[in-house]
Amino acid sequence: MSRSARLLQLLEQLRRAQPAPATDRTGPALAQALGISLRTLYRDIATLREQGAAITGEPGMGYEMRPGFVLPPLMFTPDELEALLLGARWASQQADPALAQAAQTALDRVRSALPLELRIEVDTSGLLVPAMDRADAPTEPWQTPLRHAIRHQRKIVLHYRDEKGQPSERCIWPFAMAFFDRHRVLAAWCELRQDFRHFRADRVRSVTALSERYPEPRAHLIERWSRQLCSRTDRS
Repeated sequence: MSRSARLLQLLEQLRRAQPAPATDRTGPALAQALGISLRTLYRDIATLREQGAAITGEPGMGYEMRPGFVLPPLMFTPDELEALLLGARWASQQADPALAQAAQTALDRVRSALPLELRIEVDTSGLLVPAMDRADAPTEPWQTPLRHAIRHQRKIVLHYRDEKGQPSERCIWPFAMAFFDRHRVLAAWCELRQDFRHFRADRVRSVTALSERYPEPRAHLIERWSRQLCSRTDRS
């Protein structure tokens, strides 16, 4: 979790805890609710106080936030706001359920911090993403573990069938996923082929996540892959 997201969650926890008993607002109770260490909690409370949050209380006594504090409003140009809105709506249609829900949550969080006039712009936007026909382009159950493997730069074992239906088992280093209208395509380094390969998510039969990180940073893999793609384009 990013530090900014953690601070937002702490603010929300303090707001929700207002009617609660003082024991529910102690440092250990708040830290446990947020899944962070007590030291991190105290540091985050100090940060929020520096930003103007009227948080009273001390370690061992419980904390309380006086009403009225809000984060400074986020300001976007109309084009920036429409880009965020369109992207979140597209992700809610194209991505796996976890990422789709995250897109909606992020949009709700941005909307709640906008000034009134921009909030109205979001609510009345004319930029729409048509609902997908899931029977025609179903969401593969492998998207979430594939995304996690990319994020954490970990190897996976991919059980796959090619376009001819031939099965194979590959140990790969996934580093990117492209979201097309009807297919998701995984870009990875294949240990079997010792080269970059692309795998359609709808042809994946199962995924085994490994704890081992691949030895090359994701950014380097993307750079080498991009150079290879450009080289092939130049030759064609």
